[in-house]
Amino acid sequence: MKNIIYWLPRFLAIVLIGFFGVFALDVIGESQWLLAMIMHLIPSFVLIALTIVAWKREFIGGILFLAAGVIAAIFYHSFIIAAPIFVIGALFLVSKLASRN
Repeated sequence: MKNIIYWLPRFLAIVLIGFFGVFALDVIGESQWLLAMIMHLIPSFVLIALTIVAWKREFIGGILFLAAGVIAAIFYHSFIIAAPIFVIGALFLVSKLASRN
């Protein structure tokens, strides 16, 4: 069970990064598609950085994911987009608490 608790937030973070990354593909065909793609990938780059931090330090990463969820909810005006980020942050915190025992 500890193995699942350890790997679940990491797997979900990687899936979420890929999911957000797919939306960058809608700019292909525009005149400055490379610049537009880089701009659309900024949330993915932020999530990659958060995942790297969370992988090394689960507690700090969990707090940062929760903060990113708040920022995403404010920025996107939608809890539906921010909810997976909250869940991943909570799972990193649960993983840290489970590793203490």
